[in-house]
Amino acid sequence: MTALNCFHCGEPADGDPPITLDLNGTQQHFCCQGCKAVCQTIHQEGLTGFYDFRTEPAVTPRELTRAEVERLRELDHPLVQQSFVSPVKAGQEAQLLIDGITCAACIWLLENHMKQQPGVLSFTVNHTTQRARLVWAQDQTRLSDLLIAIHELGYTARPYQADEAEQALKAEHRSMLIRLAVAGIGTFQSMMLAFPLYFELINDLSNDFVSFFRWFSLLVATPVVFYSARPFFRNARRDLQSRHLTMDVPVAIAIGLAYAASAWITVFGGHEVYFESVCMFTFFLLLGRYVEVQARYRAGLTGNALAGFQPSVAALVKEGHADIVPMHQVKAGDIVRVRPGETLPVDGEIVSGESTLNEAALTGEYLPETRRPGDAVHAGSVNGENPLDVRVIKAGAQTRLSGILRVLDRVQSEKPPVARMADRIAGKFVGRVLILAPVVWIGWWLAGADNAFDITLSVLVVTCPCALSLATPTAITSATVRLRKLGFLPTRGHTLESMNTIDTVVFDKTGTLTRGELSLSGQQQFGGMDQASALKLAAGLEKHSEHPIAKVFHSLASVPVSDVTNHLGGGLSGIYNGQPVYIGHKSFVAGHTQAPAPESAPTRGMEIWLASDTEWLASFQLDDQIRDDAGKAVRALQDAGIQTILLSGDRSGHVQTVAQMLGIDRAIGEASPEQKLEVLDQLRAEGHRVMMVGDGLNDLPSMAGAGISVAMGTAADLTQLKADAVLLNGQLYQLVEALNTSRQTRRIIRQNMIWAFGYNVCALPLAAAGLVAPWLAAIGMSASSLIVVLNALRLSRKA
Repeated sequence: MTALNCFHCGEPADGDPPITLDLNGTQQHFCCQGCKAVCQTIHQEGLTGFYDFRTEPAVTPRELTRAEVERLRELDHPLVQQSFVSPVKAGQEAQLLIDGITCAACIWLLENHMKQQPGVLSFTVNHTTQRARLVWAQDQTRLSDLLIAIHELGYTARPYQADEAEQALKAEHRSMLIRLAVAGIGTFQSMMLAFPLYFELINDLSNDFVSFFRWFSLLVATPVVFYSARPFFRNARRDLQSRHLTMDVPVAIAIGLAYAASAWITVFGGHEVYFESVCMFTFFLLLGRYVEVQARYRAGLTGNALAGFQPSVAALVKEGHADIVPMHQVKAGDIVRVRPGETLPVDGEIVSGESTLNEAALTGEYLPETRRPGDAVHAGSVNGENPLDVRVIKAGAQTRLSGILRVLDRVQSEKPPVARMADRIAGKFVGRVLILAPVVWIGWWLAGADNAFDITLSVLVVTCPCALSLATPTAITSATVRLRKLGFLPTRGHTLESMNTIDTVVFDKTGTLTRGELSLSGQQQFGGMDQASALKLAAGLEKHSEHPIAKVFHSLASVPVSDVTNHLGGGLSGIYNGQPVYIGHKSFVAGHTQAPAPESAPTRGMEIWLASDTEWLASFQLDDQIRDDAGKAVRALQDAGIQTILLSGDRSGHVQTVAQMLGIDRAIGEASPEQKLEVLDQLRAEGHRVMMVGDGLNDLPSMAGAGISVAMGTAADLTQLKADAVLLNGQLYQLVEALNTSRQTRRIIRQNMIWAFGYNVCALPLAAAGLVAPWLAAIGMSASSLIVVLNALRLSRKA
């Protein structure tokens, strides 16, 4: 019999009885009732085009738990909406982050589905950023109802809040675009006036017409100089005050002198004006810088990955009642209530309640820890099954999480040595040009040349070391864009350059070569129920729990189970076909069934048991699985001549097993953080250039001792902050791509530096000899900068 796949999501549709739906006379199969319901909704709304032009499988929807619905309902509270909702003319506007989008068809479906919801005035999704803009009428519908409508399609939506760095980058991008537009308009207008005069296209112009053209050019050039070119003057003033010369100094001098001289000639009379050169010079220089800003803007280096760990409101408990208040009103000694699935907003001590907390944001530990009254808890932890009342010890900027975020606020201002060298050379070059320019003017003036000022202006413009200064940062930025697309984010200025010399990669095991989360690794049957039915029954029970163990079963097909009860620390019980069923730890299940416990072989991971009140049905083995691309990444590194080492604090038997499965050259287990550092010190003493890849706080000493440290995207935040790069998507093969990109970046930087030096060396004598007009100098300088930028952009296009 041919295996059937779900018509909606492509997963195996092996349900018994089969889940089917008749669509246009054809019977389609589905993996679960959720996919069937979504397909019905799509057809009822006339959105069947989704299935015609989608390029990747759709998302498998799942039923929202009561806790998830309650969290969405909280978003209707005015205090919660303050941070991401703003009033507009037609209603309210919310910025959302959509998860689960796989292709353009998903966006088409979301936009058309949401436009049919009552009260929705506008809904648009940006495919690149996966951010959505929702405008709705508050008097017709609630925000939570619209978010639930998104979840019903299988996607998730949460508030999006840009951090300060991203807002600043966006403002810079917008400002640069406006300045560029003003300079562009000024350039085209001034050239229209200048070309007829330059090439004598119009003969016998009267002095009045020439004067009119000049006054009109002055009017056009003035906003270009005082608005578009303002950053050059501001930076030049800063450089002169700090006595550190950059290319902005000759740029500002050239623009200022040309504009002032042209304005003087326009008012008092003279031979030549340079308004078109001023506008063109400003436009092309801004164009080169805009391309660089655009690359940084696209890189998205300032994402708000930790936004979910910073609640803006808290449920303050007074006289037994919890009221939503802004976080700034919470102080030490207050009691706050944290419901299941919510993030703790404060550091404190549990007063009442018992639950499991996921502290991965702070510790990197993927398994939750049980916390009881009297235990200390920290902001950023995610509550599991039960509500907790927490007495506040530290809030706001005093929490442990805020301390981590303060470290995160460091500016990525470090430059690689080649960039610092280019800046030093550019500074010296500027100093020499500023000395040479008046010498050239004096020489031509003494020689009786009428165009001495033109030649001097050309020298200032043509030798501006823009290309030299842009050679490295544009290549680094473009490479960062490429790596960001791959999911590899450099966080230090030296990272890309240092990766060129790596000859040894050292891996941690848990959370690095392995997934760092539980998954189903095996199953054993004991009773009369077959394997598939037992798995569906287990999924039917576990879907009622938020515990990380239960999440292993959430994506599996299930059967309905009623009267499910959560027994904290033990497992779950419920009723299936009128019979009590239980799932959980062996001791818990043994206490609820009459049959004697079966024997089972020792398992490497964790074992969960399923039974009815009369018989044992199955056991499920859960373990941390090796990442899908780990073997491919290790082989690719070895093919490139790079040594691979597995260095872990886990039991040596497990470490050796993983190393053998992946073909790693050398494996060291049961290593303490200090021992890990000793191993790396020894490797460095042997002359090896080492890259360390890890995910836990216990990896920090060894990562600090490596030449390059890479943290997994699921690593503890402190680990990511201390690392030289972060592997955001957890795909180890991108390490190979990152090393290749590093080598490509080095080649392009060399090409850019050679071009920049060559251009300046060749252009300077030509300009000093009077062979280059000011307008041609502006084009030459700008073209040189654009060549460097476009060459660097080849890196980002390779992604």
